[in-house]
Amino acid sequence: MTESSVAAAPAEREAEALLQRLDRRRLPRHIAVIMDGNGRWARDRGKGRIEGHRAGIASVRETVTACRELGIEVLTLYAFSSENWRRPPVEVRALMGFLEEYLARELSTLVENDIRLTTIGDLSRMPLSVRRALDRVGRRTRDNRSMTLVLALTYGGRGEIAQAARRAARDVAKGLITPEEITEERFAGYLETAGLPDPDLMIRTSGEQRISNYLLWQMAYTEFHFTPALWPDFRRPDLYRAILDFQDRERRFGLTSDQLASAERAAAGGRRG
Repeated sequence: MTESSVAAAPAEREAEALLQRLDRRRLPRHIAVIMDGNGRWARDRGKGRIEGHRAGIASVRETVTACRELGIEVLTLYAFSSENWRRPPVEVRALMGFLEEYLARELSTLVENDIRLTTIGDLSRMPLSVRRALDRVGRRTRDNRSMTLVLALTYGGRGEIAQAARRAARDVAKGLITPEEITEERFAGYLETAGLPDPDLMIRTSGEQRISNYLLWQMAYTEFHFTPALWPDFRRPDLYRAILDFQDRERRFGLTSDQLASAERAAAGGRRG
């Protein structure tokens, strides 16, 4: 037995024990993740930041697989923010290369597991080779229905809201709608996430406790889970603990606990009837 297999055994047992505690009837439909800590992970090991990003690819793979196995409908990964273009050019090039490598390696897995890949963000700033890879994978997986994997690339929440406002303003100028018809529901249709459920759970790794311009409109009622695990170390037990934390929350959406309980009883009675 190898050293790695010995180390993996306790982690596998922990993951299985946590999995057994999950209530499969109360899983989040949409999980959003801020993958943070690659640089710190590399620094702690005396390596360059690029090696931290490389190590994080395994966490992406395991998280996608685990969410698909659980039956999560949507997983959104904050892969590259609009602010990340300010990083050193060598790091940006490495990130683009890792993205292209991931798309090439995982296409068959996405197809086999019925996972649809889509993106949000300004892809026009991405290298042509990456855009072509995203288009290729998107076309191959567009009819998949078991899970949607969303990559947020050159994405910023404020920019998305501003862009949606411009789209709505153009429709008003064309006479297609009136300003009074721009409800919250209609405005959501101008966002890049139109057609997707809002995130129920947002996970951020590395111990940081902020949302960093991520899905600002969509996360109005999202439950937040902050874990000290650095992203390259994030594995199934960490995901399961986040979901268990989510299941311990009472999601009232502005109601009182009594109102929520009454609504749940009424819904249960309707199902029995």
